[in-house]
Amino acid sequence: MGNSPLVTYTRLSPNHSGKRTHTIDRITPHAVVGQLSVERICDCFKDGSRQASCNYAIGTDGIIGLCVDEQNRSWCTSSRDNDQRAVTIECASDLTDPYAMKPEVYSALLDLSTDICRRNGKRKLVWIADRDKALIYEVKPDEMLLTIHRWFAKKSCPGNWLFSKLGIWLKR
Repeated sequence: MGNSPLVTYTRLSPNHSGKRTHTIDRITPHAVVGQLSVERICDCFKDGSRQASCNYAIGTDGIIGLCVDEQNRSWCTSSRDNDQRAVTIECASDLTDPYAMKPEVYSALLDLSTDICRRNGKRKLVWIADRDKALIYEVKPDEMLLTIHRWFAKKSCPGNWLFSKLGIWLKR
């Protein structure tokens, strides 16, 4: 498996559960809620007392960082089950609703998601906007399912800006 070759900055977080107990078949993008550099995003997860992390971070300029090795489960979505299956990606965004992302961030997110699918043998990215339908969906061996944080916690993450674009990924 390994990590994405698109990574140009690494600051590994101690906040993870070690090796996954499920194969990767989900991608969960997040909005950081701040136009932060990749270094600042990764710094958010450097302290073990924070009890949070992500696999990848994308800074406001589109630079991609690694916080938790892809083979390990991050602590990102408030769901142990989702985090065991998902590669989690924190993305720089505006501070207020709809938490828009700069074009560089969105482009890097699409590139990183494509790379994650390719390296994990997935040929199709699936988006089902309805939480209940998505979470009972049986992901096929060549598929990757998009999931979002708000399905697992009382949060607006990843914000309405990205939420409205998730279906567009399928047309890319």
